[in-house]
Amino acid sequence: MTKTEIVSVDQIVHATPESIFNLLADPRQHPVIDGSGTVRKSQGDTPQRLSLGSKFGMDMKIGIPYKITNEVIEFNEGRQIAWRHFGGHVWRYFLEPVDGGTKVTEQFDYANSRSKLFLKVTGAIPKNEKAMRITLKNLEKHFSSPQ
Repeated sequence: MTKTEIVSVDQIVHATPESIFNLLADPRQHPVIDGSGTVRKSQGDTPQRLSLGSKFGMDMKIGIPYKITNEVIEFNEGRQIAWRHFGGHVWRYFLEPVDGGTKVTEQFDYANSRSKLFLKVTGAIPKNEKAMRITLKNLEKHFSSPQ
């Protein structure tokens, strides 16, 4: 795996790591923070709370609607969570407590992708970076708004 096969962005979010982790571990909340505009809703058989090995389905849309199933492959309560779908892409979040909140690092790891050429040809890698930055801003907005 090379560094060029991981896109990583971070931002300080004014919330505790536990609060942020709880949101990330609830797939029903993913559309609330999604910066790509592709995540529609969790599927009916999706667990309310993720754990290592959990599988969860999401309704998605990029031009046309589709469904995707993910599996949680990394899970460190309150600190790290990652999931992967059939294409081999990994979406990962690291949460680090800092003064005033949490440093949230989101990563798109395509080192084991089955479709690297497709990702490059379609411009998905820079699009994902832009969407991740929006996701982290949405996460900050979520926790700065009255709940």
